[in-house]
Amino acid sequence: MKTSIATVSLSGSLEHRLKAISAAGFDGVEIFEQDFIAHDGGAAEVGAMVRDHGLEILLFQPFRDFEGLPEPYRSRAFSRAERKFNLMEELGTKDVLVCSSVHPAALGGIDRMADDFAELGERAAKRGLRVGFEALAWGKHVNDHRDAWEVVRRADHPNVGLILDSFHTLARKIDPNSIRAIPGDKIFFVQLADAPAIDMDLLYWSRHFRNMPGEGDLPITSFAQAVMATGYAGPISLEIFNDQFRSGPTETITADGFRSLRAVMDDVQHREPAWKADLPSTAPRSQVKGIEFIEFAGQEEQAQAFAALLASLGFHRKLVHRNKALEVWQQGDVRLLVNSELNSHAGDAYAQAGLSVCDIGLLVDDAAQTFQRAQHLGSKPFSQSNLPGELEIPAIRGLGASVLHFLDQPSGLADVWDLEFRTTDEPMPRAAGLQAVDHLAHTTNYSQMLSWTLFYASLFKMEKSSLVDVIDPDGLVRSQALETPEAGLRVTLNGAETNSTLAGRFLTQSVGSFVQHIALATQDIFSTAKALKEFGFAALPMPTNYYQDLAARFDLRPDFTDRLHAYNILYDEDAGGQFFQLYSAPLANGFFFEIVQRQGGYRGYGAANAPFRIAAQKRYLRTAKTPVR
Repeated sequence: MKTSIATVSLSGSLEHRLKAISAAGFDGVEIFEQDFIAHDGGAAEVGAMVRDHGLEILLFQPFRDFEGLPEPYRSRAFSRAERKFNLMEELGTKDVLVCSSVHPAALGGIDRMADDFAELGERAAKRGLRVGFEALAWGKHVNDHRDAWEVVRRADHPNVGLILDSFHTLARKIDPNSIRAIPGDKIFFVQLADAPAIDMDLLYWSRHFRNMPGEGDLPITSFAQAVMATGYAGPISLEIFNDQFRSGPTETITADGFRSLRAVMDDVQHREPAWKADLPSTAPRSQVKGIEFIEFAGQEEQAQAFAALLASLGFHRKLVHRNKALEVWQQGDVRLLVNSELNSHAGDAYAQAGLSVCDIGLLVDDAAQTFQRAQHLGSKPFSQSNLPGELEIPAIRGLGASVLHFLDQPSGLADVWDLEFRTTDEPMPRAAGLQAVDHLAHTTNYSQMLSWTLFYASLFKMEKSSLVDVIDPDGLVRSQALETPEAGLRVTLNGAETNSTLAGRFLTQSVGSFVQHIALATQDIFSTAKALKEFGFAALPMPTNYYQDLAARFDLRPDFTDRLHAYNILYDEDAGGQFFQLYSAPLANGFFFEIVQRQGGYRGYGAANAPFRIAAQKRYLRTAKTPVR
C-alpha cells in the first residue's frame, strides 16, 4: 500500500515540495492541476522531476464539471478530458480524479451521469488510463459517496471507479460504514483529511480548515477502517487545504503528514487484526504513567538563582550525578534536574535559550516500544556519549529543540537514580506539600500548535480538549490541553500569534525553549502557601479587584475570599469541583511555576483566571527592579 500527499497541501515551489515529500518518506504525490500550471516546466519535465525524487505521480486532479451536462457543454467536457489525458500521458500517471459537478447547467439523473462515465471510461481505456469519480460534499446533484458509487456501478466500466475523500463523507455526517458494501477493487483512490468541528459552509470549511488526520475532530480511523474492510489495497493519500499549511514550513508539514498517515493506519491494523496491509506496523500508543523528571539547563549565576527558587518552593537537593554537573532537586514525586554541563545538550540549550527546560523524562509502560513507535512515526533518535556504568535510556528529539527520554520499571531504566547518582547527605528541609507534576505548559507559535498536538496524540494515549481562547491584554493566545486517561501526563499547548503577548515574549526571549511553566500539585494549597511564605517564596501578587469580582462571581464567603487574597491564591470552579492556583513571580524570560489543587472532579486548567494572571505577570515584569532570573 502506497502513501501519498497532494501538492496543494504544501507551500513553496513544486521542486521544493517534491524534495520535502520524498524526505518525509512518502511513496508518491497527487499533482494538483493549479500547481502544475504555475510551474514553468512542461509535463514531461515535471514527470521526470517527480521520478528523480524517487516518487510516483499517483493521481492527477481535479477534472471538474464533467457529468450530466447538456449540449454543447457535454461535447466541450469530453474535449477537455481528451486534453487532460494528453497531459497525463506526458506526466506519466494513470489515474485522474473527476469531482462531481457544480456547473449551473448540470442535469440530474443517475443513468445520464453513468452513461457519461461509461463513455469517458472507454476513451480512457484506449490510452491505458483510469477515471475516478469523487462526490464533493457541495456537489450539485452528487454530494454523497453512495450516489457516486451508484453512478460508477451503473457505468459498469473497468476503467471507471470511485474515489473516496474522508472530508466529503464525514463533513456531511454520512455513516462511513456504508463504504463497507463497496467492492474494494472499484475504489481507485482514497484521500484522508481531518478538520475541526466548525459549523460553517462546507466549501469554505473544506478550502481553509482541513488538517492532518488526528489534528481535528472527524472520526478518521472509523472511515479508514471501513475502507480497508472492502479489501482496498490502493494508495492512501492526504489532500489538505489549509491556509496555515500553504504558508508554513514545508518540511514540517510533510513530516506531520507522514506521521499522521502512519498513526491512522497503525490504528486500523490494531483495531482490525485480520486486515493485513503492506505497510510497516509498530506497537500501539504508549501509556504514560507519569513524569519521571524535568531537566533544566543552567549555568553559573542563573543556576544558583534557580536553585534558590527551588529551595523556596521546598525542594531538596537530594542527588548529584557521579560523573556530570547534574543535580536532582526533589519533593514528593517531583524531580527537577539542573544540568550545568557545558559540552552537552544542556549546554547547547543554555547557550541558545538561557535557563530553560531542555529535557523531559516520561515513565511509560514499555520504553523500548515507545521509542520504536516514535521512530516509526518519524521522530529522530537522540543520544549523548555515556561513560561506563551509565544507562542507555532511549530518547527522541521532539518538535523544536525538545528532547524526550523514556523510562520504565520492567527494564530497570527507572533505577537510574540509584545507579548513576549519589545522595548529597544534605539535611532535608520541611517540604511544602508538593506531590506531583499536574501539567506542563508548552508555548509555541500558533502555526505550530497542530504539529505539537499530532506529536503527542499519535505517540501516546491522549485525549484532546476543545480549543480555548486565552485573553492577554496585548493579544490572543490559543490553548489546547491533552491528557492521558489516568492523568499521568497533562500538557497544555499555548499558541502565540504576536510577540506582544506574554507567551510571545517568552518565545522571543527563550529561542528553542518549549516549556513556559510547570504546574505542581498539592492536596492542601493553604498549607502549602503558608509553608512557602515561611521559605521566602515570591508569590505573584494579585490585585484586590480580582478577589472582589471572585466573591461576586461565585458567591463566596468573605472569610474564604480574604484567605485566598492573603496568599494570592486564584480560584475557579465548575460542575465537577473546585480549582486553586498559586503562581511564582516570573523569571526574566517569562518562565514561572504554578501550584494547583484539584478538588472534586475539576478537569480544567483555570482558563477563566488566565487574563488576570497574565496582567499581574506583565505588571510584575514592568515594575520589578530585579526580576527573578
